[in-house]
Amino acid sequence: MLRPAFWSLLFLNAALFAYAQGLFGTARGNEHEPARLKRQFNTAKMTLLTREDAEAAAKAAPPPPGGDAAAGASASAAADGAAAATSRNTAAQDTATNDAPAPAAPASVFACTEIGPFDAAAARRIEARLATLDLGDRQSRQTVQAQDVTSWLVHIPPQPSREAAERKAAELRGLGVSDFFIMPADSPMKYAISLGVFKTESGAQNLIAQLAKQGVHSARIAPRGPQATQYVYRLRNLDAATRKRVAGYAERYDGADARNCG
Repeated sequence: MLRPAFWSLLFLNAALFAYAQGLFGTARGNEHEPARLKRQFNTAKMTLLTREDAEAAAKAAPPPPGGDAAAGASASAAADGAAAATSRNTAAQDTATNDAPAPAAPASVFACTEIGPFDAAAARRIEARLATLDLGDRQSRQTVQAQDVTSWLVHIPPQPSREAAERKAAELRGLGVSDFFIMPADSPMKYAISLGVFKTESGAQNLIAQLAKQGVHSARIAPRGPQATQYVYRLRNLDAATRKRVAGYAERYDGADARNCG
């Protein structure tokens, strides 16, 4: 019983497969699959168009359903899509920029620092300390002439002639000042009138105040002492830590300091 049923089902499946492949023709006639495909494409009537013919045919084609409104909607949708893509690209770029590490801030650099002045003994010690910094050609030394102040002179500035100095001396006597001295012609302060020499600047300031009360307002103070050779050091392109260090060197000596230079 089972064997005849098996062969019947096998025959039926084979018949259905042959029908699906068009081997038995179609309802329109005894037309098999290859013939049907040839009829559908009808290659004998096909014409090969040039590029110019194709562009002309495309321009002559009727607009899509909906006319200009549909075309405008399509253009608007395309523009919206392009804007959205641009926005996404911009956002991605902003994110990448924000995620990138910020550049490190440059360290402070002092273009020119000057320390001094130092006398000869102090200069030798300073040079030994600067040698440990290995500044090379960024370090230079300048020689300056400075006065080694030992006293302060209260005086009337030099007069143009001996006669003018005598007239100024007469004015002083008229104001009650009698302790003065006209400097000679061979003095560095020719025809100046000395009113007193003091060991301290404060003593000289006290005399200036007293003379002002007596009506003498032309008196001045001048430091006195021999000229001495001193040394100043210029250091270039120092970082903040090194500049602080050399400033500490200068502060150990009277009259010396650290300052910016050109």
